[in-house]
Amino acid sequence: MRDSRAWLMVSFIMASFPTSTLAADRPNVLVIMTDDQGYGDFSAHGNPVLKTPHLDRLRSESVRLADFHVAPMCTPTRGQLMTGVDAVRNGATSVTGGRSFLRPGIPTMPEVLRASGYRTGLFGKWHLGDNYPNRPMDKGFQEAYYHLGWGFTSAPEFANTLFDGRAFHNGSAVKFDGHCTDFWFDRAIAWMRQRHANSEPFFCYLPTNAPHAPLIVADKYKAPYQGKGPAAFFGMIAQIDENIGRVETFLRDTGLRENTIVVFLTDNGGTAGVSTFNAGMRGAKTTYYEGGHRVPCWVRWPAGALGEPRDIDGPTQVQDLLPTLIDLVGSRAPQGAQFDGLSLADVLRGRAAKVPDRIFVVQYSRAKLEKWQCCVVADRWRLVNGQELYDLSADPEQEDNVAEKQPEVLGRLRDHYEKWWAGLGDKVSQFVPIQLGTMEAPEVWLSSSDWQDVYADNAGHVRHAEGGPRGGPWNVNVMRSGEYEVSLSRWPREVDKPLTDAYDVDGRALPIARGVLTIAGQELATKAAAGSSFLTFRLRLPEGPTQLCGWFQDENGQDLCGAFYAQVRRLD
Repeated sequence: MRDSRAWLMVSFIMASFPTSTLAADRPNVLVIMTDDQGYGDFSAHGNPVLKTPHLDRLRSESVRLADFHVAPMCTPTRGQLMTGVDAVRNGATSVTGGRSFLRPGIPTMPEVLRASGYRTGLFGKWHLGDNYPNRPMDKGFQEAYYHLGWGFTSAPEFANTLFDGRAFHNGSAVKFDGHCTDFWFDRAIAWMRQRHANSEPFFCYLPTNAPHAPLIVADKYKAPYQGKGPAAFFGMIAQIDENIGRVETFLRDTGLRENTIVVFLTDNGGTAGVSTFNAGMRGAKTTYYEGGHRVPCWVRWPAGALGEPRDIDGPTQVQDLLPTLIDLVGSRAPQGAQFDGLSLADVLRGRAAKVPDRIFVVQYSRAKLEKWQCCVVADRWRLVNGQELYDLSADPEQEDNVAEKQPEVLGRLRDHYEKWWAGLGDKVSQFVPIQLGTMEAPEVWLSSSDWQDVYADNAGHVRHAEGGPRGGPWNVNVMRSGEYEVSLSRWPREVDKPLTDAYDVDGRALPIARGVLTIAGQELATKAAAGSSFLTFRLRLPEGPTQLCGWFQDENGQDLCGAFYAQVRRLD
């Protein structure tokens, strides 16, 4: 069927793997990634306030990639981790703006390991698409507990809460008790325990949404930090640390510790903790200075002959992890796969003396992707935004721009970037559309998080009707022609409020009198009945890519705001 084309493409690629029966000594894989925790947010890295004993112990037992780089924001890092491919090539360059989806046909980490006989599970933050075929279940995970968007109080999770909130289990909404951090770890441990009972090798991906805002945690975790810094932020890290201890106890008690590869990293540079301690680095999340994209990455595998715990110098990046894990577990990359990362397996095992000399680019987009908004990394050199050159061996805080003093180095890094950018071709301007009318998902909910080139992915944007008088278009692909119903709303499906009402005393009421819908060359308008919470249109849509845009007007026809949410349902 036409709506299965993306999956068929991946299935064709996966068919290049030999189907293998895994030996009993094949390692399990556990990848843990925290959200918005910077390099300085660990007591082992010198933080004078925060205490992270379990994370510190894991660090002390690991081989540490001491010069490890991600994107300065979460979605690009997650896409690069899953694919081993640069964000601009894999499509997921931003948390919003219609750029948070992986291009169809690029193999993912769970697909690669699943093809080698591993069971695959995700527990926590996905942030690479909320609709088919971009959900975690569509990208290789057999078991998935996750939330939508970037997390709680994002536009897709407008009214959700970290305590006693809602998650999704393989696409269906479920309630959870307690704090979401404990819930992710509970589900992950239970799933790994079952895989162990069934003698099934597993790949467990545990990406917490903590300590990303909103900064909400039980008093017992934040009380020790009151008056000493961002208490709730540090408390959320303390709760993560406690759960790391629970995972360690589980691995030890079940006998899984020796033959489980544990990888720990964070998704971008520091946030709330930067003003307390930033490990001597300049910059924070979203910036191209070291504090924006250099993060910890630790690898522990007691049975894997990795040698003594130690630091490995030389620049490495998150794109290296997939090819590295493929080699460590004895799998093979699918035929035709092109990774931007390098396998570090020989370096981790001590078979290679050092990380190979290399140059790579760190780049993402807040909304539009712009040339030279990047960092070029080469040994001790950092070229920031195409103009600023820093020698980290002499200037780790990046205070002295030596571009004029080092013209040869400047020219070499600029030349590398020019060739890299030229090699991207038209991918710079390509969007991955959201599929409509598939058999797998005949009903699709859209949110303003995915408006093209518009930053409107927070609950605050929705409450205050920000994002412009018409919002932005959704890039969509109608997979089957036919009759469709499109409903436009200011509020998500779980919020039953009239279009005109403010959400709360701090929100914005609007005199909405009618709605306008444009899609596939058609423009329709309808009046809003008093007290209505959505406006519904019925129309026939042809198959193919298009843009869907909806917005609200007052009784005089003046544009007020975009429709922050839309439901699209195939009728026949």
